Formats: sequence, structure tokens, C-alpha cells
Amino acid sequence: MTRQELIGFIFDEYSVEPDFPFQRDDVTCVFRHIDNRKWFGIAMVVPYRTIGINRDGSVDILNIKCDPIMMGSLRGRPGFCPAYHMNKDKWITILLDGSAAEENITALLAMSYRMTAAKIRRRKNLEKDESAPLD
Repeated sequence: MTRQELIGFIFDEYSVEPDFPFQRDDVTCVFRHIDNRKWFGIAMVVPYRTIGINRDGSVDILNIKCDPIMMGSLRGRPGFCPAYHMNKDKWITILLDGSAAEENITALLAMSYRMTAAKIRRRKNLEKDESAPLD
């Protein structure tokens, strides 16, 4: 999956357009929930060597939030690295150079979207009111 394919997929699936929050950087973009503005992904271009790959040039990457239980097995797969510039216990980096399977990217992106979604909270008072006898 390329960066442009990723942007198109996120728009089609989640109705989210990329946001460019960093001044003087028209490449790095974040993908946010519309309601709570939390990031569920950030796309960047970094040198391969910055992410521990002994190769010249740069690569498009996607950082997403990930279930910590899955981290170990993902890091051993082609196209996955410890999170660049993010909490390595909660985020993972996916290379957008064709080395990670598209179905893995889309499934993990869905997980990140769910993990960062607004939480539904019930007020304790509402629960008490519901259980109170009616007069």
C-alpha cells in the first residue's frame, strides 16, 4: 500500500482527510477522529536508517496505535518496526513500501481507529436513577 492509497482508503473507510498540523512540513499528516480529535494514525517520510534499516533513501511510514499483546509478533514481520518517534509500547510503525501486506495494514488501522475512539461513559447518577423505584 502506498501513501496515496492509504489516504484514499482512510477517506473511503472513515471519512477522514489528512490533517497537516506541523508548520513548514507539508508531508507529515495525521489522521484524527472527527469527534474527539484523537490521532489514530500519522504518516511520515523518514530515512530507512532512522528506523534501523541499513539501506539508503527514505520511506513513507504509518504509525498506528496497536494492542501491546500483538507488538512482539508484528515486529518480526516484514514491513513492521518499533514505533518511530512514538511510545513503542503502544504504537507500531508500518513501512509503506510494499513490504507489509495491505490486508494487515487495513486490519491494524481498524484496530487503531477502535482503540482511539471516544469512550461511551454512563454517569453513575443515571444508573442510580434508573434503579430507583417510581413513586
